[in-house]
Amino acid sequence: MNPPAGTLAPTYFTELYASDPDPWRFASSPYEHAKYEATLASLPRGTYAEALEIGCSIGVMTRRLAGRCARLTAIDVAESALDAARARCADLPHIRFACGAVPSDWPEGVFDLILLSEVVYYLDRDDIAVLVERIRAALRPGGDLVLVHWTGETHYPLSGDAAAEAVIGLGADMLDIRHQDRAPLYRLDVLRRREAAPASPIIPRA
Repeated sequence: MNPPAGTLAPTYFTELYASDPDPWRFASSPYEHAKYEATLASLPRGTYAEALEIGCSIGVMTRRLAGRCARLTAIDVAESALDAARARCADLPHIRFACGAVPSDWPEGVFDLILLSEVVYYLDRDDIAVLVERIRAALRPGGDLVLVHWTGETHYPLSGDAAAEAVIGLGADMLDIRHQDRAPLYRLDVLRRREAAPASPIIPRA
């Protein structure tokens, strides 16, 4: 099967969840749980004031991530998945959920952590370019961007490696690689937004 030429439509995900409420076995897969632990262990800071999780699905990772955040915004394209995430995290009022298709839909706010786990390879290269500009506007200087992607064969617009490298390449003028790890089935990239350069002092003419 040839991969699709463009970004996957929201209906791809809504139909998938309509047929199976947990199509990737987020709640039960040993692979997913090991990946969650590795992702949390990779975070450079113990806590974050404002975090954004793109593609939260049914909220399994959301609940874990919430313990490291004062406030967490979680977005997904499928309302039925969000219903499950809201129920899973009902006792955590510092999580805000939103429905939308990234990069065209983007929550308001400025964040010191953005997590993109198993998401970017659903986008084509044009939309990844838009995504990087969204990140540029939303990630605080000194903030962390975490990418996690399956590295096996996909039927999506890009492979996990191609998706991660596209973000890293397009964001090279603002993001420094802080940590990279490659497990047997996924890669994990932690990048940090460069601090704003201090303004040059104005030296009066003599």
